[in-house]
Amino acid sequence: MRDTTAAGRESPRRLFVYNGGFVTQRRVRRILHLSGYAIRLGRPGPEDLVGIWGASPTAGRGRRVAAATGAGMLHVEDGFLRSVLPGRARGAAPPLGLMLDHEGVHFDPAAPSGLERLLATHPLDDTALLSRARCAIARMQAGHLSKYTGFDPGTRVPAPGYVLVIDQTVGDAAVRASGATAATFNEMLAIAQIENPGAEIIIKTHPETAQGLRPGHFSPEQTGGRVRVLTSPVSPWALLEGAVAVYTVSSQMGFEAILAGHRPRVFGQPFYIGWGLTQDETPLPRRTRTLTRAQLFAGAMILAPTWYDPYRDRLCPLEDALATLEAETRAWREDHRGWVAGGMRLWKRGAVQRFFGGTRPVRFAPDAATAEARAAHDSRRAMVWASQAPRIQPGTVRIEDGFLRSRGLGAALVPPLSLVADDLGIYYDPTHESRLEHLITAACDLDPQARLRTERLIARLVAAGLSKYNLGGAPLPDLPPGHRILVPGQVEDDASIRLGCREERTNLAALERCRAENPDAVIVFKPHPDVEAGLRPGALAPAQVRAHADLLIERAGAAELLGQVDAVWTLSSGLGFEALLRGLPVTCLGTPFYAGWGLTRDLGPVPARRAARPDLVALAHAVLIAYPRYRDPITGRPCPAEVVAERLADGQVPRPGPGLRAVSKLQGALAGSAHLWRRG
Repeated sequence: MRDTTAAGRESPRRLFVYNGGFVTQRRVRRILHLSGYAIRLGRPGPEDLVGIWGASPTAGRGRRVAAATGAGMLHVEDGFLRSVLPGRARGAAPPLGLMLDHEGVHFDPAAPSGLERLLATHPLDDTALLSRARCAIARMQAGHLSKYTGFDPGTRVPAPGYVLVIDQTVGDAAVRASGATAATFNEMLAIAQIENPGAEIIIKTHPETAQGLRPGHFSPEQTGGRVRVLTSPVSPWALLEGAVAVYTVSSQMGFEAILAGHRPRVFGQPFYIGWGLTQDETPLPRRTRTLTRAQLFAGAMILAPTWYDPYRDRLCPLEDALATLEAETRAWREDHRGWVAGGMRLWKRGAVQRFFGGTRPVRFAPDAATAEARAAHDSRRAMVWASQAPRIQPGTVRIEDGFLRSRGLGAALVPPLSLVADDLGIYYDPTHESRLEHLITAACDLDPQARLRTERLIARLVAAGLSKYNLGGAPLPDLPPGHRILVPGQVEDDASIRLGCREERTNLAALERCRAENPDAVIVFKPHPDVEAGLRPGALAPAQVRAHADLLIERAGAAELLGQVDAVWTLSSGLGFEALLRGLPVTCLGTPFYAGWGLTRDLGPVPARRAARPDLVALAHAVLIAYPRYRDPITGRPCPAEVVAERLADGQVPRPGPGLRAVSKLQGALAGSAHLWRRG
């Protein structure tokens, strides 16, 4: 195993290869380069290394060259989290990480591998390391993450109480290395039936077999009696949850069975046997140590692999690799059936296509009803821009901008970096439950690693002065001394006001209420940037503002202004959430998405269903990490929230082309007739 934190400081070591994949697979080359290896062709010297990919047909050639030249060997294999689709599948992404082993390959028990040595000798007793392991196990289980994640977690699994027998592909290197044959699989099935009389036997087909890429040892024709071959793409975690016993030869799913709390019976000799966590049909006498699940995971998933961050082009810890896989998996699971989008304005269609059309191109329809009809006919899903969805069928998804949107205004047609897709309602409508409300409630039980991740994201946003639109602005004037209250202006026909404000529904009314309850405060009014730009209604005359406020701050950056005030009063502005992130008290006259959870002073109506009491970190996790989907403007890939935060901070964001800028100017001219263009 290599210390990836030190690899960048070492002189590259020449790595001679005889497998074309080392040369043709860019990701593999890059991970090796970042790990301190320089790929070469030709004949190595005794100080060089020979790269050997697993147990591929070229591996023997590499071993012979190494033996003849005295060169060392570097065994290379995919990490235990690879990609959404199997590597052989069409459209599969490159691996998230590699196992780089100088001693052997983890699935071959003929000789100890570096992974085995690590598991046998490393203390594996660091409290922080084991906490990371336990949190990562829970994260994989909650997100239904496995080596390949191209399945729908909602796909039904058999009723609990069955015995799970795990199939593998014919000729798989891990099967051959264990000395297993077709007879071994038949014996395993027979023993499973004998040891579990009367129980249903479920044979789980390998994903590559289910996709017709490689044959397995069992076929659907063997279904009969109490034996059933399951070929549907179900979640391994859901399947393990309902099993009463698990049988495997050497599948990685046996490792996941351990993580799920099982003690699987293993008929081969994979890396996870011999540590006291399995029933071993063919034990390895040299493995005598007893490990906990967290220790096994820490060695196999945190310490041994070399993980890669495709957004920042660097090696990374497991947690960053999980965030990458979560983003890519979410996009695939939501998009693989295909979408029909209704009511999307022409300028928004490009962004919608880029966000949701990575698996199958999005089709567009003129309105929600047409989209729903076409989606039902073509077995696709229907989506509609939230403002176009007053009446939609259950299952139709509402789309809206996310909370880290762009560097520029949506009304100015700047494309978004985040969108939310809500299958229940939409976050700004408190009259109906939304998916965000469910996520906020669930976030009350965040594990320590998720909390740490969120705290770091909040700190990054605050330090970089990031907000929804990130417009910057003119320097702030000196603000008078006293208790300063910011009242952010809003677009007065905004849906969050129409749906969530009962008494005060205008900017003027908000100022009047704030002054009435804070007669001695220094009240600062900042118009909404869309209104300042002349793109949306809601402007107040300076005299109207000064009748209730001490200062009218125009063209100022939101983040800078939040740093100079002591509190925020708002109708329903998202700026209130940004104020919470900066530790400011917030009073809500309406019911924005962040109100009603015990973190704000609420003067408007609060839904009774918002009964959970998350802290700020839990709220931020739901709002910024779990709810939106993000797209990296540099790589074009689905990405975690942190990547978009970094792109915004660094200014690496897209700008609207000249055509969209012209349309934006036209919209500004029609601001008084906003109903002609603002919806959708």
